[in-house]
Formats: sequence, structure tokens, C-alpha cells
Amino acid sequence: MNHVFETGKVEAEMKAAIDAFNKVTWDSQDATHILGITCRAQVHKIRQLSRVFRGCRVGVRKWVGPLMVLLPLLLPSVAPAQQSASKTETSSTKLMALSGNSAKEVPNRVTADPSYVIGPMDVLDISVWKEPELSRTVPVRTDGRISLPLLNDVQAAGLTPTQLAAHLTESLENFMTVPQVTVIVATMNLQRIYILGDVTRAGAYPLLPGMSVLQALSNAGGFTEFANIKKIYVLRQENEQQVKYAFNYKDVISGKRPEQNVVLKAGDTIIVP
Repeated sequence: MNHVFETGKVEAEMKAAIDAFNKVTWDSQDATHILGITCRAQVHKIRQLSRVFRGCRVGVRKWVGPLMVLLPLLLPSVAPAQQSASKTETSSTKLMALSGNSAKEVPNRVTADPSYVIGPMDVLDISVWKEPELSRTVPVRTDGRISLPLLNDVQAAGLTPTQLAAHLTESLENFMTVPQVTVIVATMNLQRIYILGDVTRAGAYPLLPGMSVLQALSNAGGFTEFANIKKIYVLRQENEQQVKYAFNYKDVISGKRPEQNVVLKAGDTIIVP
């Protein structure tokens, strides 16, 4: 009698499991997996009982057939759920890469020489990520400024592309969250002068109309403590020859040698020894 009761208990458990499965849509991977484990355990239990009670009137075998049909339907459902989770993870990884969360926010692109100084008549490609209305190609005017939406006139001449991108990013933070700005010099105006030697910021600088030696030196951030400011000179190519012009900084600023403060030409090089 106890054997019949035990078998009847199993029969009731399996009937409840099948009824529950028929009433519920199993969208959860975990729930499907649990039901599959439950069914396999009950099949094993039924087989053990059936070997002992082969002649039992309860008819244990009638549950084995439905369960063997049910299990193949349950087990494949786990694979699509795993594939879906894998696809979701892959999509999430790609999204992080695009949004810049996996590394720093999309890095600013610059010209090959990061020390290049933007000058008048250069043409700049300004790109604001995911903001096509703010992205455009703009020329640098003769006053050294560019015009952009929201920001109006912005000083560009005298800055490197990296510096300008940082300035634009900071300014756009008043209008949007985490702006990312790219600055590329699309076309370079070749009107340049060069300042070398003991100055704070040596390099190439845009030649502004009427720029003198003194004005050019002011762009270089001043002299180092080792500079010989009495022996400055300007090198210029004239008639396929190199000409040297003396410039005594102290005499010029004191008004003794104003003629040394010559107007620069494209390609002139100022040397501060």
C-alpha cells in the first residue's frame, strides 16, 4: 500500500508540473532550465519505481511517454536564450566602443604635427560627435576668428588643433552633456613665420598683415632666462640669398632702434640665441 501511495505521489507531482508548463510561457532561461531539471529528475524517479512495481495498477509508464516528448522541447529552448544573451552582450560591447565608454571619450584628431599653430585663412573641419548641425568646415578669418553655431565668434588663430578642440568642448558644455569635438586643419595657409631659440613656445606662427618682429615675439610667450635678447636676428630669403637683420630687444622697446622692428614677410625666421 505504501508503494502505491509513493507512486501516486510521483504521478501527482508530474501532473502538476505538466499542467504548470501548459499554462505558463517560458521566456526566462533560468525558469526553463529549472523545469528541465525537474522533469529529468522525475523521469529517473519513475523509472526506479517502475522497475520495482512492474505490475502496479497506477500505470507509471503512461507518464514516461509524455515526459520523453516534453524534454526535447525544453532542452533546445535553453540554447536560443544563451545565444540571445550572447548577442546582447556583443551589442552592448559594440555600443560601449562607439560611445567611448570602453576608453576615453572619442579622442580628438589633429594634424600630423600636433604643434601646428592655426592661422588666418586656414580651413578647419570642426566635428561635434552626434551633432551634425554643429559640425561644419569653416575658414579662419583674417582677424583669426571662426564662426560656429551657439558659440558665435571663436578665436582660433594662435592655437593648435588640440587646444582649439579643448576650448570648443569646454564652451559647448553649457549647451550639452559631454560634448566631443574634433578639429582638423583641412587646408593650411602657407603664410607663416618661425620663431626659434630661447623662447617659451618656439614653432611656426601665422603671419598676420603688418606683423612686426616685436609682435611676433609676443606670440612666443616670452624669453627663457638664458636668452640673449640683445643678439636676436631675423633670417630672410631675398633674391635666392639669405639676409640677416639684427634685432636688439632692449634698444627697440626703449625707442633707440625702432628701425630694427621690421615688418615680417612669409617664411621669415626669428632666432633668439
